[in-house]
Amino acid sequence: MSANVGGIDKILRIVAGLILIVLAIMGIGTPWTWIGVVPLATGLMGWCPAYSLFGLNTCPMKKA
Repeated sequence: MSANVGGIDKILRIVAGLILIVLAIMGIGTPWTWIGVVPLATGLMGWCPAYSLFGLNTCPMKKA
């Protein structure tokens, strides 16, 4: 499990996940707002299983 989620992508996932979870806690929206756990978790881990499946990577390359 190497990192495949880069900086801006990571920030957007965390923010979107937190917003959805807050909406779910406040009772605004549908029960589907709990799906915010997924982008929050992938943003915090820096790894997205869907990116691995499709061969995507937004993480900058490390220079040797």
